[in-house]
Amino acid sequence: MPILRIPAQQTCTVRSLLRSAGVSAQLTKQLKACPDGITRGGVQIHTDQTVCAGETLELRWTEHCDFDANAALSVPVAYESEGLLVCGKPVGMPVHPSMLHRSDTLANWFAAFRPGCGFHAVNRLDRNTSGLCLIAKDAHAANAVSGTVEKRYFALVKPGLHGEGTVDAPIARAQASVITRCVRSDGQRAVTYWRVLRENETCTLLMLTLQTGRTHQIRVHMAHIGYPLLGDDLYGGDCTLLHAHALHCGWLTFTEPEAGRRITLKCPLRTDMQALMPESDITRERCNDETTETDQAL
Repeated sequence: MPILRIPAQQTCTVRSLLRSAGVSAQLTKQLKACPDGITRGGVQIHTDQTVCAGETLELRWTEHCDFDANAALSVPVAYESEGLLVCGKPVGMPVHPSMLHRSDTLANWFAAFRPGCGFHAVNRLDRNTSGLCLIAKDAHAANAVSGTVEKRYFALVKPGLHGEGTVDAPIARAQASVITRCVRSDGQRAVTYWRVLRENETCTLLMLTLQTGRTHQIRVHMAHIGYPLLGDDLYGGDCTLLHAHALHCGWLTFTEPEAGRRITLKCPLRTDMQALMPESDITRERCNDETTETDQAL
């Protein structure tokens, strides 16, 4: 059961103190439904009551991971704190269970690895996208960290792309499909920044950052400019060298809510991508405003 202590700096209502501490409306509703969800000095207190400067609220709630545990799964861990965990999601592993993947997902692994914790995937990756995935163990940690996350993706495309550029093109769901996306004028605005890092006779290595976070955004945008990801059969990529799309989340930066410090994690290219670009080392690419680094080969 997570316990959060919030000291009051000034006289205010419980509701105002919770809001200023970043407690979400959904979690506040859950706390109000628990007999000891919000207490002051061990006594339950309601959100319309007043707390004085120097007093401390204690919040208690129950987290459930409603997924079947699968201890046979193995996922490397790059970072862990009381409320957060960052792992290296393997290619081919979905984040959440579905009809076709009921017990082989990241959620199933986490349920076995950290029983008793909630599972809140802060940055979700497609099944065949590999790399760093941030998981919050409770609702408050998820809410506190979500607005601080920055990611850098690395992709392989065919040779011929040079320099750097921006793709600013709206993305919509393709007609008659629940999965495929396309660039269409009536879609939601989507902005992707790309930069060439290295090229050989086989492929080009790109680093990409997102201003927006649309479904399949990188895959759709790169296909839109004529450079679909290698291995991406859904969007026209060459699949002769790779059997899964060449997209990898290799950098993840966020602010640790407990300590307030910036954490930067790095994850080298997965094996099949590294084989096509053996001289590359994405962990040596600098990230802006780094203050703390943990280099982890996953």
